[in-house]
Amino acid sequence: MKKVIVCDAIHEKGFELLRKEDVQIIDASEVSKEELLHLMKDAQVAITRSPTDVDEKFLNSSKKLKAVVRAGVGVDNVDLEACSKRGIIAMNVPTANTIAAVELTLAHLLATARSFPQAHNHLKLDRVWKRELWYGVELSGKKLGVIGFGNIGSRVAIRAKAFDMEIIAYDPYIPSSKVTDLGMKYTKDFEDILKCDFITIHTPKNKETTNIISYDEIAKMKDGVRLVNAARGGLFDEKALKDGLDSGKIAYAGIDVFSYEPAADHPLLDVKNISVTPHLGANTVESQEKIAVAAAEQAIAALRGTSYPNALNLPFKEEELPSFVKPYVELIQKMAYLAAQINKYPISSIRLHAEGDVAKYAKSMLTFAIVGAFKDSLGENINYVNAQFVAEEKGVKVDFVVDPKSGYDNKVTVKISTDKELTSVSGTVFGESEQRIVNINGFKTDFKPKGKMIVFKNKDVPGVIMEISSILAKHKVNIADFRLGRDNSSMALAVILVDEPIGKDILKALNELPACIWAQYAVL
Repeated sequence: MKKVIVCDAIHEKGFELLRKEDVQIIDASEVSKEELLHLMKDAQVAITRSPTDVDEKFLNSSKKLKAVVRAGVGVDNVDLEACSKRGIIAMNVPTANTIAAVELTLAHLLATARSFPQAHNHLKLDRVWKRELWYGVELSGKKLGVIGFGNIGSRVAIRAKAFDMEIIAYDPYIPSSKVTDLGMKYTKDFEDILKCDFITIHTPKNKETTNIISYDEIAKMKDGVRLVNAARGGLFDEKALKDGLDSGKIAYAGIDVFSYEPAADHPLLDVKNISVTPHLGANTVESQEKIAVAAAEQAIAALRGTSYPNALNLPFKEEELPSFVKPYVELIQKMAYLAAQINKYPISSIRLHAEGDVAKYAKSMLTFAIVGAFKDSLGENINYVNAQFVAEEKGVKVDFVVDPKSGYDNKVTVKISTDKELTSVSGTVFGESEQRIVNINGFKTDFKPKGKMIVFKNKDVPGVIMEISSILAKHKVNIADFRLGRDNSSMALAVILVDEPIGKDILKALNELPACIWAQYAVL
Protein backbone atom coordinates (compact mmCIF):
# COMPACT_ATOMS: atom_id res chain seq x y z
CA MET A 1 0.00 0.00 0.00
CA LYS A 2 1.25 3.50 -0.86
CA LYS A 3 2.10 5.75 2.06
CA VAL A 4 1.71 9.49 2.62
CA ILE A 5 3.25 11.08 5.70
CA VAL A 6 1.85 14.28 7.19
CA CYS A 7 4.82 15.91 8.89
CA ASP A 8 3.07 18.96 10.38
CA ALA A 9 -0.44 19.77 11.58
CA ILE A 10 -3.03 20.38 8.85
CA HIS A 11 -6.79 20.90 8.99
CA GLU A 12 -8.93 17.78 9.48
CA LYS A 13 -10.48 18.27 6.02
CA GLY A 14 -7.15 17.29 4.52
CA PHE A 15 -7.11 14.03 6.45
CA GLU A 16 -10.69 13.33 5.40
CA LEU A 17 -9.70 13.49 1.73
CA LEU A 18 -6.70 11.23 2.27
CA ARG A 19 -8.79 8.63 4.11
CA LYS A 20 -10.99 8.22 1.04
CA GLU A 21 -7.99 6.91 -0.90
CA ASP A 22 -6.41 3.48 -0.79
CA VAL A 23 -3.32 4.77 1.00
CA GLN A 24 -1.73 4.47 4.40
CA ILE A 25 -1.64 7.76 6.28
CA ILE A 26 1.17 8.40 8.75
CA ASP A 27 0.36 11.32 11.05
CA ALA A 28 3.74 12.51 12.29
CA SER A 29 2.64 16.01 13.25
CA GLU A 30 3.32 15.54 16.95
CA VAL A 31 6.41 13.33 16.97
CA SER A 32 10.01 14.41 17.46
CA LYS A 33 12.17 15.26 14.47
CA GLU A 34 14.19 12.09 15.02
CA GLU A 35 11.07 9.94 15.06
CA LEU A 36 9.79 11.73 11.95
CA LEU A 37 12.89 10.75 9.99
CA HIS A 38 12.42 7.14 11.09
CA LEU A 39 8.78 7.14 9.98
CA MET A 40 9.76 8.62 6.62
CA LYS A 41 11.57 5.51 5.38
CA ASP A 42 8.70 3.99 3.35
CA ALA A 43 6.72 7.13 2.47
CA GLN A 44 6.15 8.02 -1.19
CA VAL A 45 4.69 11.49 -0.54
CA ALA A 46 5.25 13.93 2.34
CA ILE A 47 3.04 16.86 3.31
CA THR A 48 4.99 19.51 5.22
CA ARG A 49 4.62 23.01 6.60
CA SER A 50 7.16 25.59 7.76
CA PRO A 51 8.30 23.76 10.97
CA THR A 52 9.79 20.90 8.93
CA ASP A 53 12.96 21.56 6.96
CA VAL A 54 13.02 19.59 3.72
CA ASP A 55 16.81 19.35 3.65
CA GLU A 56 19.40 16.70 2.82
CA LYS A 57 18.78 14.82 6.08
CA PHE A 58 15.04 14.79 5.49
CA LEU A 59 15.34 13.69 1.84
CA ASN A 60 17.89 11.01 2.66
CA SER A 61 15.51 9.45 5.21
CA SER A 62 13.33 7.90 2.50
CA LYS A 63 14.49 5.99 -0.56
CA LYS A 64 10.92 5.83 -1.87
CA LEU A 65 9.98 9.50 -1.64
CA LYS A 66 8.53 10.76 -4.94
CA ALA A 67 6.97 14.10 -3.99
CA VAL A 68 6.90 16.74 -1.27
CA VAL A 69 3.86 18.98 -0.86
CA ARG A 70 4.52 22.23 1.02
CA ALA A 71 1.13 23.11 2.52
CA GLY A 72 1.47 26.85 2.04
CA VAL A 73 3.06 29.45 -0.23
CA GLY A 74 6.62 29.88 1.01
CA VAL A 75 9.23 27.27 0.18
CA ASP A 76 12.19 28.78 2.05
CA ASN A 77 12.44 25.55 4.06
CA VAL A 78 12.54 23.31 0.96
CA ASP A 79 15.85 22.51 -0.72
CA LEU A 80 14.58 22.51 -4.31
CA GLU A 81 17.94 21.67 -5.83
CA ALA A 82 18.34 18.63 -3.58
CA CYS A 83 14.80 17.52 -4.46
CA SER A 84 15.52 17.84 -8.18
CA LYS A 85 18.74 15.86 -7.95
CA ARG A 86 16.81 12.99 -6.40
CA GLY A 87 13.92 13.21 -8.85
CA ILE A 88 11.56 14.30 -6.07
CA ILE A 89 8.80 16.67 -7.15
CA ALA A 90 8.35 19.65 -4.83
CA MET A 91 4.97 21.39 -4.86
CA ASN A 92 3.37 24.23 -2.93
CA VAL A 93 -0.13 25.66 -2.41
CA PRO A 94 0.21 29.24 -3.71
CA THR A 95 -3.32 30.69 -3.68
CA ALA A 96 -5.27 29.07 -0.83
CA ASN A 97 -4.35 31.83 1.66
CA THR A 98 -4.91 34.79 -0.69
CA ILE A 99 -8.03 36.20 0.98
CA ALA A 100 -6.60 35.65 4.46
CA ALA A 101 -3.46 37.61 3.54
CA VAL A 102 -5.53 40.37 1.94
CA GLU A 103 -7.72 40.80 5.01
CA LEU A 104 -4.79 40.80 7.42
CA THR A 105 -3.18 43.53 5.32
CA LEU A 106 -6.36 45.58 5.69
CA ALA A 107 -6.34 44.99 9.44
CA HIS A 108 -2.83 46.44 9.61
CA LEU A 109 -3.80 49.26 7.26
CA LEU A 110 -6.60 50.26 9.64
CA ALA A 111 -4.30 49.89 12.64
CA THR A 112 -1.77 52.28 11.08
CA ALA A 113 -4.54 54.86 10.70
CA ARG A 114 -6.13 54.52 14.15
CA SER A 115 -3.50 52.97 16.50
CA PHE A 116 -5.96 50.30 17.63
CA PRO A 117 -3.45 48.05 19.45
CA GLN A 118 -2.09 50.89 21.60
CA ALA A 119 -5.52 52.37 22.34
CA HIS A 120 -6.82 48.91 23.25
CA ASN A 121 -3.93 48.18 25.61
CA HIS A 122 -4.16 51.62 27.22
CA LEU A 123 -7.79 51.03 28.13
CA LYS A 124 -7.88 47.30 28.82
CA LEU A 125 -4.46 46.74 30.40
CA ASP A 126 -3.69 50.16 31.90
CA ARG A 127 -7.38 51.02 32.64
CA VAL A 128 -6.88 54.58 31.38
CA TRP A 129 -9.67 56.39 29.49
CA LYS A 130 -8.00 59.20 27.51
CA ARG A 131 -9.59 59.63 24.12
CA GLU A 132 -7.51 62.73 23.38
CA LEU A 133 -4.35 60.58 23.15
CA TRP A 134 -5.62 58.56 20.23
CA TYR A 135 -6.39 60.86 17.36
CA GLY A 136 -5.98 58.97 14.11
CA VAL A 137 -6.41 59.76 10.43
CA GLU A 138 -9.05 58.69 7.95
CA LEU A 139 -8.34 56.44 5.00
CA SER A 140 -10.86 58.31 2.87
CA GLY A 141 -9.20 60.69 0.44
CA LYS A 142 -5.69 59.41 1.16
CA LYS A 143 -3.27 58.01 -1.40
CA LEU A 144 -2.36 54.34 -1.04
CA GLY A 145 0.77 53.18 -2.84
CA VAL A 146 0.63 49.48 -3.71
CA ILE A 147 3.96 47.85 -4.56
CA GLY A 148 3.20 44.63 -6.45
CA PHE A 149 -0.20 44.18 -8.11
CA GLY A 150 -0.59 40.40 -8.18
CA ASN A 151 -3.22 38.19 -6.57
CA ILE A 152 -2.92 39.81 -3.15
CA GLY A 153 -1.88 43.37 -4.00
CA SER A 154 -4.72 43.83 -6.50
CA ARG A 155 -7.31 42.58 -4.01
CA VAL A 156 -5.97 44.84 -1.28
CA ALA A 157 -6.27 47.76 -3.71
CA ILE A 158 -9.87 46.91 -4.62
CA ARG A 159 -10.88 46.80 -0.97
CA ALA A 160 -8.96 49.97 -0.12
CA LYS A 161 -10.75 51.74 -2.95
CA ALA A 162 -14.00 50.95 -1.14
CA PHE A 163 -12.64 53.17 1.68
CA ASP A 164 -12.46 55.99 -0.93
CA MET A 165 -8.68 55.80 -1.08
CA GLU A 166 -6.83 56.89 -4.21
CA ILE A 167 -4.81 53.90 -5.41
CA ILE A 168 -1.42 54.21 -7.11
CA ALA A 169 0.13 50.89 -8.16
CA TYR A 170 3.74 50.10 -9.04
CA ASP A 171 4.46 46.81 -10.76
CA PRO A 172 6.83 46.89 -13.76
CA TYR A 173 5.93 43.32 -14.70
CA ILE A 174 2.25 43.79 -15.58
CA PRO A 175 0.42 45.71 -18.31
CA SER A 176 -0.82 49.07 -17.04
CA SER A 177 -4.37 48.15 -18.09
CA LYS A 178 -4.62 45.65 -15.21
CA VAL A 179 -4.56 48.69 -12.92
CA THR A 180 -6.24 51.39 -15.00
CA ASP A 181 -9.19 49.14 -15.88
CA LEU A 182 -10.02 49.17 -12.16
CA GLY A 183 -10.09 52.96 -12.06
CA MET A 184 -6.69 53.18 -10.38
CA LYS A 185 -3.45 54.90 -11.35
CA TYR A 186 -0.51 52.89 -12.72
CA THR A 187 2.99 54.29 -12.40
CA LYS A 188 6.41 53.27 -13.67
CA ASP A 189 8.09 55.83 -11.42
CA PHE A 190 8.76 54.35 -7.98
CA GLU A 191 8.98 57.83 -6.51
CA ASP A 192 5.24 58.26 -7.13
CA ILE A 193 4.76 55.53 -4.51
CA LEU A 194 7.04 57.32 -2.07
CA LYS A 195 4.77 60.40 -2.21
CA CYS A 196 1.73 58.43 -0.94
CA ASP A 197 0.13 58.73 2.49
CA PHE A 198 0.04 54.94 2.98
CA ILE A 199 2.27 52.29 1.35
CA THR A 200 1.73 48.52 1.30
CA ILE A 201 3.97 45.92 -0.36
CA HIS A 202 3.00 42.62 -2.01
CA THR A 203 5.97 41.24 -3.93
CA PRO A 204 8.06 38.07 -3.87
CA LYS A 205 11.36 38.41 -2.06
CA ASN A 206 14.26 38.49 -4.51
CA LYS A 207 17.39 40.52 -5.16
CA GLU A 208 15.36 43.36 -6.65
CA THR A 209 12.83 43.65 -3.82
CA THR A 210 14.99 42.96 -0.75
CA ASN A 211 15.27 46.27 1.15
CA ILE A 212 13.32 47.99 -1.63
CA ILE A 213 12.34 50.48 1.09
CA SER A 214 15.46 51.73 2.89
CA TYR A 215 16.94 55.00 4.13
CA ASP A 216 16.96 56.81 0.77
CA GLU A 217 13.36 55.87 0.02
CA ILE A 218 12.13 56.80 3.51
CA ALA A 219 13.87 60.19 3.25
CA LYS A 220 11.79 60.94 0.14
CA MET A 221 8.50 59.98 1.78
CA LYS A 222 5.96 62.35 3.28
CA ASP A 223 6.39 63.19 6.94
CA GLY A 224 3.90 60.99 8.78
CA VAL A 225 3.74 58.24 6.14
CA ARG A 226 2.25 54.90 7.22
CA LEU A 227 3.70 51.57 5.98
CA VAL A 228 2.40 47.98 5.88
CA ASN A 229 4.26 44.74 5.16
CA ALA A 230 2.31 41.49 5.35
CA ALA A 231 4.17 39.87 2.44
CA ARG A 232 7.77 38.81 3.15
CA GLY A 233 10.26 39.78 5.82
CA GLY A 234 13.18 41.85 4.53
CA LEU A 235 11.30 43.79 1.84
CA PHE A 236 11.65 46.80 4.13
CA ASP A 237 15.11 47.53 5.54
CA GLU A 238 14.16 46.89 9.16
CA LYS A 239 16.87 49.10 10.67
CA ALA A 240 15.83 51.97 8.43
CA LEU A 241 12.20 51.28 9.32
CA LYS A 242 12.95 51.39 13.06
CA ASP A 243 14.92 54.63 12.72
CA GLY A 244 12.10 56.17 10.69
CA LEU A 245 9.53 55.16 13.31
CA ASP A 246 11.66 56.40 16.19
CA SER A 247 12.20 59.78 14.52
CA GLY A 248 8.51 60.20 13.66
CA LYS A 249 9.21 60.41 9.91
CA ILE A 250 7.08 57.28 9.70
CA ALA A 251 3.94 57.83 11.76
CA TYR A 252 3.07 54.16 12.07
CA ALA A 253 3.84 50.74 10.58
CA GLY A 254 1.94 47.47 10.43
CA ILE A 255 4.21 44.43 10.22
CA ASP A 256 3.30 40.73 9.99
CA VAL A 257 6.61 39.37 8.68
CA PHE A 258 10.23 39.72 9.74
CA SER A 259 13.64 39.08 8.22
CA TYR A 260 14.18 36.34 10.80
CA GLU A 261 11.46 34.32 12.48
CA PRO A 262 10.48 33.57 15.21
CA ALA A 263 11.03 37.26 15.97
CA ALA A 264 10.21 37.34 19.66
CA ASP A 265 13.30 39.46 20.39
CA HIS A 266 13.20 41.69 17.30
CA PRO A 267 14.18 45.38 17.77
CA LEU A 268 10.95 46.49 16.09
CA LEU A 269 9.01 45.12 19.05
CA ASP A 270 10.46 47.94 21.17
CA VAL A 271 8.95 50.61 18.92
CA LYS A 272 5.78 52.29 20.20
CA ASN A 273 4.15 53.32 16.90
CA ILE A 274 3.83 49.89 15.31
CA SER A 275 1.33 47.02 15.14
CA VAL A 276 2.91 43.57 14.90
CA THR A 277 1.61 40.05 14.37
CA PRO A 278 3.55 36.76 14.27
CA HIS A 279 3.23 35.94 10.56
CA LEU A 280 -0.54 35.42 10.62
CA GLY A 281 -1.20 35.97 6.91
CA ALA A 282 -2.58 32.46 6.40
CA ASN A 283 -4.02 32.00 9.89
CA THR A 284 -7.75 31.79 9.34
CA VAL A 285 -9.95 28.73 9.71
CA GLU A 286 -11.05 29.05 6.08
CA SER A 287 -7.49 29.46 4.80
CA GLN A 288 -6.19 26.50 6.78
CA GLU A 289 -9.00 24.35 5.44
CA LYS A 290 -8.31 25.41 1.85
CA ILE A 291 -4.57 24.79 2.28
CA ALA A 292 -5.14 21.32 3.78
CA VAL A 293 -7.59 20.31 1.03
CA ALA A 294 -5.31 21.56 -1.74
CA ALA A 295 -2.27 19.84 -0.18
CA ALA A 296 -4.18 16.55 0.17
CA GLU A 297 -5.41 16.75 -3.43
CA GLN A 298 -1.87 17.35 -4.65
CA ALA A 299 -0.53 14.46 -2.56
CA ILE A 300 -3.19 12.13 -4.01
CA ALA A 301 -2.39 13.22 -7.58
CA ALA A 302 1.32 12.65 -6.93
CA LEU A 303 0.67 9.18 -5.47
CA ARG A 304 -1.32 8.27 -8.58
CA GLY A 305 1.36 9.79 -10.82
CA THR A 306 -1.33 11.58 -12.80
CA SER A 307 -0.22 15.20 -12.29
CA TYR A 308 1.95 17.46 -10.16
CA PRO A 309 0.02 20.71 -9.57
CA ASN A 310 2.16 23.76 -8.74
CA ALA A 311 5.39 21.82 -9.14
CA LEU A 312 8.37 24.02 -8.33
CA ASN A 313 11.09 21.91 -9.90
CA LEU A 314 11.62 19.86 -13.03
CA PRO A 315 8.80 17.35 -13.53
CA PHE A 316 10.37 15.07 -16.13
CA LYS A 317 12.59 12.02 -16.13
CA GLU A 318 16.10 12.89 -17.20
CA GLU A 319 16.46 9.58 -19.02
CA GLU A 320 13.84 10.79 -21.50
CA LEU A 321 16.24 13.44 -22.85
CA PRO A 322 19.48 12.75 -24.77
CA SER A 323 22.48 13.67 -22.66
CA PHE A 324 23.61 16.45 -25.04
CA VAL A 325 20.25 18.26 -24.62
CA LYS A 326 20.30 18.48 -20.81
CA PRO A 327 22.81 21.39 -20.55
CA TYR A 328 20.69 23.38 -23.02
CA VAL A 329 17.62 23.01 -20.79
CA GLU A 330 19.46 24.79 -17.97
CA LEU A 331 21.15 27.26 -20.33
CA ILE A 332 17.85 28.38 -21.89
CA GLN A 333 16.36 29.17 -18.50
CA LYS A 334 19.45 31.17 -17.52
CA MET A 335 19.42 33.10 -20.80
CA ALA A 336 15.75 34.00 -20.42
CA TYR A 337 16.38 35.06 -16.82
CA LEU A 338 19.25 37.28 -17.98
CA ALA A 339 17.15 38.80 -20.78
CA ALA A 340 14.36 39.62 -18.32
CA GLN A 341 16.81 41.33 -15.96
CA ILE A 342 18.14 43.43 -18.85
CA ASN A 343 14.70 44.27 -20.24
CA LYS A 344 12.53 45.06 -17.21
CA TYR A 345 9.37 46.21 -19.00
CA PRO A 346 6.19 44.05 -19.09
CA ILE A 347 6.80 41.08 -21.39
CA SER A 348 4.66 40.79 -24.53
CA SER A 349 6.31 37.79 -26.20
CA ILE A 350 8.90 35.05 -25.63
CA ARG A 351 10.42 33.28 -28.61
CA LEU A 352 12.96 30.47 -28.57
CA HIS A 353 15.21 29.99 -31.61
CA ALA A 354 17.15 26.74 -31.95
CA GLU A 355 19.57 25.41 -34.54
CA GLY A 356 21.32 22.07 -34.97
CA ASP A 357 20.23 18.74 -33.48
CA VAL A 358 19.01 20.45 -30.31
CA ALA A 359 16.26 22.10 -32.38
CA LYS A 360 14.32 18.79 -32.34
CA TYR A 361 13.56 19.51 -28.67
CA ALA A 362 12.73 23.21 -29.04
CA LYS A 363 9.03 22.76 -28.29
CA SER A 364 9.78 20.97 -25.00
CA MET A 365 12.45 23.49 -24.03
CA LEU A 366 10.16 26.49 -24.57
CA THR A 367 8.73 25.95 -21.07
CA PHE A 368 12.16 26.63 -19.56
CA ALA A 369 12.43 29.91 -21.45
CA ILE A 370 9.07 30.97 -19.98
CA VAL A 371 10.09 30.02 -16.43
CA GLY A 372 13.37 31.92 -16.79
CA ALA A 373 11.66 34.98 -18.26
CA PHE A 374 9.21 35.29 -15.36
CA LYS A 375 11.54 34.18 -12.55
CA ASP A 376 12.69 37.73 -11.81
CA SER A 377 9.14 39.07 -11.42
CA LEU A 378 7.17 36.09 -10.10
CA GLY A 379 9.75 34.14 -8.08
CA GLU A 380 8.22 30.98 -6.65
CA ASN A 381 4.87 31.67 -8.37
CA ILE A 382 6.19 30.45 -11.74
CA ASN A 383 7.04 26.79 -12.29
CA TYR A 384 7.41 24.20 -15.02
CA VAL A 385 3.82 23.04 -14.74
CA ASN A 386 2.05 26.38 -14.79
CA ALA A 387 4.43 28.29 -17.10
CA GLN A 388 2.27 28.06 -20.23
CA PHE A 389 -0.86 28.98 -18.26
CA VAL A 390 0.84 31.98 -16.65
CA ALA A 391 2.00 33.22 -20.06
CA GLU A 392 -1.50 32.81 -21.49
CA GLU A 393 -3.09 34.58 -18.52
CA LYS A 394 -0.73 37.52 -18.95
CA GLY A 395 -1.37 37.69 -22.69
CA VAL A 396 2.24 36.84 -23.50
CA LYS A 397 2.79 35.16 -26.86
CA VAL A 398 5.19 32.22 -26.76
CA ASP A 399 6.56 30.22 -29.66
CA PHE A 400 9.70 28.59 -31.04
CA VAL A 401 11.55 28.73 -34.35
CA VAL A 402 13.98 26.28 -35.92
CA ASP A 403 16.81 28.19 -37.62
CA PRO A 404 19.45 27.03 -40.09
CA LYS A 405 22.95 26.56 -38.71
CA SER A 406 25.00 29.74 -38.30
CA GLY A 407 28.42 28.28 -37.56
CA TYR A 408 27.65 26.38 -34.35
CA ASP A 409 26.80 22.69 -34.12
CA ASN A 410 23.99 23.68 -31.76
CA LYS A 411 22.84 27.11 -30.65
CA VAL A 412 19.80 28.47 -28.82
CA THR A 413 18.52 32.05 -28.65
CA VAL A 414 15.88 33.52 -26.36
CA LYS A 415 14.16 36.68 -27.57
CA ILE A 416 12.01 38.62 -25.08
CA SER A 417 9.89 41.44 -26.45
CA THR A 418 8.25 44.21 -24.45
CA ASP A 419 6.32 47.28 -25.56
CA LYS A 420 9.65 49.16 -25.48
CA GLU A 421 12.29 46.88 -26.98
CA LEU A 422 13.46 43.39 -27.86
CA THR A 423 16.25 41.66 -25.97
CA SER A 424 18.06 38.72 -27.50
CA VAL A 425 20.47 36.35 -25.73
CA SER A 426 22.19 33.46 -27.52
CA GLY A 427 24.16 30.57 -26.10
CA THR A 428 25.76 27.24 -26.85
CA VAL A 429 27.41 24.34 -25.06
CA PHE A 430 31.02 23.40 -25.70
CA GLY A 431 32.12 19.84 -25.06
CA GLU A 432 29.66 17.92 -22.93
CA SER A 433 28.53 20.61 -20.49
CA GLU A 434 30.43 23.92 -20.88
CA GLN A 435 27.63 26.50 -21.13
CA ARG A 436 28.49 29.82 -22.76
CA ILE A 437 26.55 32.96 -23.69
CA VAL A 438 27.87 34.07 -27.06
CA ASN A 439 25.68 36.98 -28.14
CA ILE A 440 23.55 39.71 -26.52
CA ASN A 441 21.44 41.95 -28.75
CA GLY A 442 23.69 41.30 -31.73
CA PHE A 443 26.93 41.98 -29.84
CA LYS A 444 29.34 39.04 -29.80
CA THR A 445 30.51 37.97 -26.36
CA ASP A 446 31.69 34.83 -24.59
CA PHE A 447 31.15 34.16 -20.89
CA LYS A 448 29.82 31.54 -18.52
CA PRO A 449 26.21 32.20 -17.41
CA LYS A 450 27.04 32.39 -13.72
CA GLY A 451 27.60 35.05 -11.11
CA LYS A 452 27.02 38.78 -10.65
CA MET A 453 27.32 40.96 -13.73
CA ILE A 454 26.74 44.43 -15.14
CA VAL A 455 25.50 44.59 -18.73
CA PHE A 456 26.50 47.99 -20.13
CA LYS A 457 25.60 49.40 -23.56
CA ASN A 458 27.42 52.53 -24.63
CA LYS A 459 28.63 54.73 -27.45
CA ASP A 460 31.95 53.31 -28.66
CA VAL A 461 34.18 56.21 -27.63
CA PRO A 462 37.54 56.36 -25.83
CA GLY A 463 37.70 56.30 -22.04
CA VAL A 464 34.53 54.35 -21.23
CA ILE A 465 36.30 51.34 -19.71
CA MET A 466 38.35 53.65 -17.50
CA GLU A 467 35.20 55.50 -16.33
CA ILE A 468 33.44 52.23 -15.49
CA SER A 469 36.50 50.91 -13.64
CA SER A 470 36.81 54.17 -11.72
CA ILE A 471 33.21 54.02 -10.46
CA LEU A 472 33.56 50.39 -9.41
CA ALA A 473 36.90 51.02 -7.72
CA LYS A 474 35.42 53.98 -5.84
CA HIS A 475 32.75 51.65 -4.42
CA LYS A 476 35.32 48.89 -3.74
CA VAL A 477 33.81 46.50 -6.29
CA ASN A 478 36.30 44.05 -7.76
CA ILE A 479 36.06 43.22 -11.48
CA ALA A 480 36.38 39.48 -12.07
CA ASP A 481 36.13 39.63 -15.88
CA PHE A 482 35.37 42.21 -18.58
CA ARG A 483 33.93 41.08 -21.92
CA LEU A 484 33.45 43.69 -24.66
CA GLY A 485 31.57 43.45 -27.96
CA ARG A 486 31.31 46.09 -30.71
CA ASP A 487 29.12 46.59 -33.77
CA ASN A 488 29.39 48.56 -37.00
CA SER A 489 27.28 51.48 -35.71
CA SER A 490 29.79 52.87 -33.19
CA MET A 491 28.10 51.07 -30.32
CA ALA A 492 29.55 48.65 -27.77
CA LEU A 493 28.21 46.28 -25.15
CA ALA A 494 30.19 45.10 -22.15
CA VAL A 495 29.51 42.28 -19.73
CA ILE A 496 31.39 43.03 -16.51
CA LEU A 497 31.54 40.17 -14.01
CA VAL A 498 31.98 41.43 -10.44
CA ASP A 499 32.66 39.90 -7.05
CA GLU A 500 30.33 42.11 -4.99
CA PRO A 501 26.61 42.94 -5.34
CA ILE A 502 25.83 46.15 -7.23
CA GLY A 503 23.62 48.65 -5.40
CA LYS A 504 21.27 51.25 -6.83
CA ASP A 505 23.81 54.02 -6.28
CA ILE A 506 26.46 52.31 -8.42
CA LEU A 507 23.97 51.52 -11.17
CA LYS A 508 22.78 55.12 -11.13
CA ALA A 509 26.35 56.40 -11.45
CA LEU A 510 27.00 54.10 -14.41
CA ASN A 511 23.80 55.17 -16.16
CA GLU A 512 24.78 58.83 -15.72
CA LEU A 513 28.03 58.41 -17.68
CA PRO A 514 27.86 60.52 -20.88
CA ALA A 515 28.57 57.54 -23.16
CA CYS A 516 26.12 55.19 -21.46
CA ILE A 517 22.97 54.11 -23.33
CA TRP A 518 21.84 51.90 -20.44
CA ALA A 519 23.30 49.75 -17.68
CA GLN A 520 21.61 46.88 -15.86
CA TYR A 521 22.66 44.57 -13.05
CA ALA A 522 21.94 40.85 -13.32
CA VAL A 523 22.66 37.76 -11.25
CA LEU A 524 22.72 34.20 -12.62
